[in-house]
Amino acid sequence: MDSTPSPSSSSPFDLVSSALGRYIPRGGAAAASGPAETQGDRTTRRRLPDDPVGGQDQILGAVNLDTDLRITRCNVDAPVFAGLGAVPGSPFVGLLPPGDVPTVTRRLRQVLETGEAHVARIQRLRRCDGSELVVSMSILPAAAPQEGLTVSLIAMARRLHLYAAETAIGTSLDIGETAQSLAKSLLAWGDVAAVDLDFAVWSGEGVTGQARGRIRLRRAALVPDRAWPDGYVTPGDDLPGDASRLLAQAVRRDDAPQAIVIPDREAVERVLGSPRVIRALVPGDRSAGVACIPLVLDGTPPVVLGVAEIWRRADCPFRDSELLDLQELVARTAHHVDLARQHQREHTQVLALQRRLLPRTGGDTIEIASVYQPATPDSAGVGGDWVNSFPLPDGRTALVVGDVVGHGLGAAATMGQLSMEARALLSAGLAPDEVLEHLDATVTLLDDAESGLAAGYSALGSTCCIALYDPVGHQVALASAGHLPPVLVSPNGHASPLAVRPHPGLGAEFALREPFGVHTFDAPPGSLLALYTDGLVEDPALSIDEGIGRLANALSTVHPWDALQPAARHVVSAMAPVRHRDDVTLLLARMIGHRKGDTAAWRLPARDDAPARARAQVSALLRQWRTRDETRDNALLLVSELVTNAVRFATGPITVRLIRAGHGLLCEVGDTGNGRPRLSGGGLLDDGGRGLHIVHGLTTRWGVRWTDTGKVVWAEVAR
Repeated sequence: MDSTPSPSSSSPFDLVSSALGRYIPRGGAAAASGPAETQGDRTTRRRLPDDPVGGQDQILGAVNLDTDLRITRCNVDAPVFAGLGAVPGSPFVGLLPPGDVPTVTRRLRQVLETGEAHVARIQRLRRCDGSELVVSMSILPAAAPQEGLTVSLIAMARRLHLYAAETAIGTSLDIGETAQSLAKSLLAWGDVAAVDLDFAVWSGEGVTGQARGRIRLRRAALVPDRAWPDGYVTPGDDLPGDASRLLAQAVRRDDAPQAIVIPDREAVERVLGSPRVIRALVPGDRSAGVACIPLVLDGTPPVVLGVAEIWRRADCPFRDSELLDLQELVARTAHHVDLARQHQREHTQVLALQRRLLPRTGGDTIEIASVYQPATPDSAGVGGDWVNSFPLPDGRTALVVGDVVGHGLGAAATMGQLSMEARALLSAGLAPDEVLEHLDATVTLLDDAESGLAAGYSALGSTCCIALYDPVGHQVALASAGHLPPVLVSPNGHASPLAVRPHPGLGAEFALREPFGVHTFDAPPGSLLALYTDGLVEDPALSIDEGIGRLANALSTVHPWDALQPAARHVVSAMAPVRHRDDVTLLLARMIGHRKGDTAAWRLPARDDAPARARAQVSALLRQWRTRDETRDNALLLVSELVTNAVRFATGPITVRLIRAGHGLLCEVGDTGNGRPRLSGGGLLDDGGRGLHIVHGLTTRWGVRWTDTGKVVWAEVAR
């Protein structure tokens, strides 16, 4: 072991070691240790005292590493570091718990490569006897990269460890990670630490008022990471029913949650009783005593979220001061567990709403596949991505994707409202740009409402893209409100984003508002249209245009004969990272359309003979299609009625179109009029004609959609 160098040395190791020499108090432990003891076996030295800062022991140490991360020199002579086994020539990672090796190695390499120090990392170190020491570790680069690194170590006092542990535990909203952080912090007081949570807490439910007889515990965390004996409960496993009841009754004695200590192995076996419970709860033969600390939320009555267990060997019983520290740490961090529970509950609720809005199926004219991946649990919460596709009554298919600003329940409520409103308006026959105008007004109204302001949530800046697919004309009409451009893949495999005019989004300030345009493009059978949200293409290392280009390249590999759902999952896995901070949404639509032989259209002048000409054309076609007599009669009467009313109330040419789809026959009559036919109480048309009651009685459904030149009245007859 190197002796303390002179203060004139300039390397980080020498500077830290020089500081160590000045720090050691006169007559302290380092001064009392002779050279022979310095070179001796550190495993014979005493354990870490309750509070090394409060005594006269040195708590600082230094280790020098080469570029291969092997120890070259070390100065860890203080008794607090006894048993670390820091030997020159050995790898530094040998001092670490196995689970921490990848992270610390990455940090060490990063400091070597960048030359930037990494300071004050709370880290556990392993002693040769299996116990662990909590230190504050800083990694300092040398003047030249080839000279390696210096790692300074500060053995943490118990009170400082309490503060550091609470800070570390509150950094995640994932309940499993929160419990794991708590277990890691508790390991400073024992050899094995476990956290068992009430199943209702684990699943995000509330636990207030839960019956005592229904206690069910699930192991949420366990440290250190090692091979455990058969039958021992590991993370994710439910504790046996008798073990759950035993722990719950132990910490709820006299109806008040309190910590308990079982001091030795004999007492442990006597209390646990059943061999099955002993196998489930006792981590090994060396474990002799255990402290059980309840995780309690203050209230009337107090609510027990679970139990933390810290196991020790027989030669190291729990002291009163340590039990006070353990109870304080668990008490300080119980609310973090409850916050994670609340986040889990909200996450589950929003995720259920998200999945409820996902498209179910396509139809005969279009194939649909969608993938939705929520943000990782430790993010701000599930985002406001929403996607939907549904057939419209007139035979077209609507594809809708949107991204509501924010996360959590506020975003979910707005997302659900906008999604349902868009579906209702599209089903009523409104064009995509008109629907976006209504959604824009809704977002503005929600932001101005007192309820929205009181909730502290604003949806201004949300985006939406709507596409309507016409399977007869093989065209798509698309309108976008600030959304990223869809990607179209032609039947020959060429993929490119659509040139959609940029828009500021929904609820923009009045000065920024622009009319929503409609972009119409051809989509022949075999075309693939991809709608998505920004979480799929955003990458800190790339521009958004490069991200869209990557998506286009991934989509170009999807062949027309590939199953669409597996292809969608493959595209998402190629684009999105495993852990993502935003929701990832992709909607793929493969255009199929109607065959030419299943559709027919005629253009007729608005004259008195138009109904007769329409009946003749339709009758000949239905005979060619071999339609049933009843269906043919109903269709002829329906077309005659609709054309007659078009001639009476409209100017300009009349269009008649028949579509054979599934189990129905769709009849469409278009004209240049702008009046909306309505079914009156008497069943007559507004002008006293024969009435829509006839149309209503002949069809399974009917409606109106608006066009640039007028309207189309459509009706479906069962075949």
